[in-house]
Amino acid sequence: MNDIANQYRTITEGAGWIERSARGRLRFDGVDATAFLQAQLTNDIAGLREGDGAYALLLTPQGRIITDLVVFHRGSWLLAEVAEGAGETLAERFENTIFTEDVRVSDVTAAFAAIEVIGERAAALVASATALDERQLASMQPLASIAIPDGFVARTDAARLPSFQVIVAPWRRDAVLAQLEAAGARAISAATSDALRIEHARPAFGVDMTSETIPLEAGLLDRAISTTKGCYVGQEVIVRVLHRGGGRVAKRLVVLDVIGSDSAPAAGTALTIGDRESGRITSAAFSPAARHVIALGYLHRDDAEVGRRVMVGDTGAEAVVAGFAG
Repeated sequence: MNDIANQYRTITEGAGWIERSARGRLRFDGVDATAFLQAQLTNDIAGLREGDGAYALLLTPQGRIITDLVVFHRGSWLLAEVAEGAGETLAERFENTIFTEDVRVSDVTAAFAAIEVIGERAAALVASATALDERQLASMQPLASIAIPDGFVARTDAARLPSFQVIVAPWRRDAVLAQLEAAGARAISAATSDALRIEHARPAFGVDMTSETIPLEAGLLDRAISTTKGCYVGQEVIVRVLHRGGGRVAKRLVVLDVIGSDSAPAAGTALTIGDRESGRITSAAFSPAARHVIALGYLHRDDAEVGRRVMVGDTGAEAVVAGFAG
């Protein structure tokens, strides 16, 4: 907890960095690459222009999540960032759905190194390490990107504080990191990064979302799904829930303030109301900003309302619904 508090102080006053090189990355080339992804993913990829980005989902025909992706439009090609270890499998999956389209899919995870910089002075520190203009970086929209030699810089939405990824060829990684640290960036842990993510109510695939999750349960309608684009895989289920079911799903992913415990409850800890289990914790961390433990967890739809109080397993702690994830 002390380490997280110290690192949190660093990023609120300056900026911290964390390695993101292990995340999977797929490259899409060919004249039909954009149209191909438009038909596969939930968000509007056709509307992207060079330097734009979008958060999207790949679904099964039953509307369950296969993966989430961040798609960066890099001009003549598209780069999709996916979960760690998923690059090769997803490249094969996309490859198997190509029929006559002019599209080439490559797992380029090893072709890039990535460092995420988070903090109040993140734009200034990234500018000093890349020779970009600080004001230009600070004014970037989330998921937008700017080219640099041997790579690009992308604005991310990893935290409430400003955050960027510097994505470069592996041989440039050490030099970029040295420049960031010379400018004052300090390493932060995965635990601190996770606390920032939960504070920002961002679900992580493989943690807060699985292959059984319907996007609406995780609150991803506004961020990941276009309701005006044409067909995509799984769209029928999403439309049916929205229009016939009034958007009602069996459970909702909520943000919880945990009261009466300094320890983060483990994933899978039951959330109960009286003698009835309503849901379970998916991720939790101590938040220096809130000065208590915060968590993400699913509750039955009838219990998922701001202000609802639930018990946290057998810890004796209570949690209050503070909002919804997404």
